[in-house]
Amino acid sequence: MVPVMSLWIPIFVSAVLVFIVSSIIHMMLPWHRGDVKELPSEDAVMEALRRANVTPGDYVTPYCSSMKAMKDPAFIEKRNKGPIAFMTIVKGGPPTMGSSLLLWFLYSCLVGVFAAYLTGRALGPGAPYLAVFRFAGAAAFMCYSMGLLQNSIWYKRNWTATIKTMIDGLVYGLVTAGAFGWLWPR
Repeated sequence: MVPVMSLWIPIFVSAVLVFIVSSIIHMMLPWHRGDVKELPSEDAVMEALRRANVTPGDYVTPYCSSMKAMKDPAFIEKRNKGPIAFMTIVKGGPPTMGSSLLLWFLYSCLVGVFAAYLTGRALGPGAPYLAVFRFAGAAAFMCYSMGLLQNSIWYKRNWTATIKTMIDGLVYGLVTAGAFGWLWPR
């Protein structure tokens, strides 16, 4: 068994490497360019949202507040007529990537902590590279990818975009696995 605190170097190094790899995937490669589409009549829809004074948050339309409300004929008519939308509204202004990048790095550190915990509980110091690679990689892949399926199942997110993002998670898991195998205590 290897304590998590003694694995801070592979945790940090894997987070740095994942940060770099994810930056390359999202900024230099065309891999995710088709994940979202332009909304028809974008200007009119944006103006309607502004007129409605929609504040930042997560929304669904048509909305119902309870299971009982789902039986209301007015709700059923709206649902059947469509469209149904799941929306995240963000305040306007110039993009601010700083906080998102910081949170992404901290998330990658957290994934590293979970990979360290699971791998450290299963293996001792001096474990073979491949054994460390398998445990750390599986743990990191699960953290980066498996929860994404819920977005396509429940919120109808594009399955292609979800699968591509899960493939990203596989790459991040492999990077994490490599860092842990390389820096595992001997």
